[in-house]
Amino acid sequence: MIIVVTGVSGSGKSTVGTLLAQSLGWEFFDADDLHPQANIEKMSRGIALNDRDRQPWLERLHEAIENWLKSDRPVVLACSALKSRYRQMLSGENGDRIKWVYLKGSFKALSERLSKRQDHFMSEALLQSQLDTLEEPEDALWFDISHSPEVLVGQIRERNAID
Repeated sequence: MIIVVTGVSGSGKSTVGTLLAQSLGWEFFDADDLHPQANIEKMSRGIALNDRDRQPWLERLHEAIENWLKSDRPVVLACSALKSRYRQMLSGENGDRIKWVYLKGSFKALSERLSKRQDHFMSEALLQSQLDTLEEPEDALWFDISHSPEVLVGQIRERNAID
């Protein structure tokens, strides 16, 4: 099984995903690590990615997901997956083996979190472009980021019925 923790930048995907994976004894991966260097450089300059930029990244992620599922590796993946078609591409024919968790927050809360982040290529200036691109997932469990990461992990485990 794979749990994909999704949301815009600053929603806590990596923090919550890491804690969730630790609590389950699963592996954690961050989709940001699979971005081509050109994408990272573009975002570092405050330039939003377009679908063409994201395509190689999505293909890498899809391949990784396929490999994890083939080898029965339980994984928590932090991934923005902003559009419905991105999520469909990542799921492929494996929708029943992938659980989607959506971390939702207000612009103010997200902006405050981003302003405090250091050593990350995603700039606060790109938040609005991500929110404009976002198609909130209908097939995900939604969680409010006003709760602490530890509380969110407990809620995710409870609502996903994961032991």
